Amino acid sequence: MKDIVTRFAPSPSGHLHLGHAASAARAFGYAQKHSQKHSQKHSKEPGGICLLRIEDIDTTRCKPEFEQAIYEDLSWLGFKWPTPARRQTDHLADYDGVLDKLRDKGLVYRCFKTRKEILNDIARAPHYPGEPYTGPHEVMDAGQERELVAEGKPYAWRLSLYRAQEYLGRQYNRLSFMDGGEKVRAVPALLGDVVLARKDVGTSYHIACCHDDALQGVTDIVRGADLLDSTHIHRLLQELMGWPVPRYHHHALLTDADGKRYAKRDKSLTLRSLRQSGVSPQNILAQAQELG
Repeated sequence: MKDIVTRFAPSPSGHLHLGHAASAARAFGYAQKHSQKHSQKHSKEPGGICLLRIEDIDTTRCKPEFEQAIYEDLSWLGFKWPTPARRQTDHLADYDGVLDKLRDKGLVYRCFKTRKEILNDIARAPHYPGEPYTGPHEVMDAGQERELVAEGKPYAWRLSLYRAQEYLGRQYNRLSFMDGGEKVRAVPALLGDVVLARKDVGTSYHIACCHDDALQGVTDIVRGADLLDSTHIHRLLQELMGWPVPRYHHHALLTDADGKRYAKRDKSLTLRSLRQSGVSPQNILAQAQELG
């Protein structure tokens, strides 16, 4: 069995908070647990390592000062990782290549509809309002598409679940992943025809994180339950691209006394603020573990 590789992948769009500390502790702790087993005499368990990845493709919100703060905060908490950390904006060509391959397979399409038009389509759906958007099965006329592009009309590249199902055949309904030791059937329709790129933004979270997990040999993904729905789409992308399938471990999110999730906008709960107030790393991790 190969070594355990997991990762902690924050976005530098603000300072890390107590919830991030709890998530990092789980990801780094999972790797450390396996590393300790591996170091024991006569142990047959694989070793473990946790990577740090900077998911900064949202260039309008991500800032260099927040990236630097991530390194400082995690080091202060006592976490160590192989350097340099992978910064996604340094590898945009990689993600362009993924989109090219999906285009070549006929699995994505340009969607020129505005957000309002999509919401109207969803409202008219025969099932129920609020259901994920699924685009037309028919390919747009090539001439019409060229005209819209020439006019400069904004568009998004969406993954066609209809064409993906045609491409995979029976395998589409057999997709599954392991989550916390239990087998889960993948249902990509939970998110519909997701956006994989836009005219002015060449990639998405879905492409970038799945590509990097495959490239970096990630075997186990420890992340919040808020990303569980995304895992269903990620499993489909892995199948379409021939990428390995990691094991998943989705954990509950930390919430405050009112049951609200911690957020970067809560300045008083950032690790930087807590550190400046004199709280120790040990207290932060203990509090995160207690709340979790």
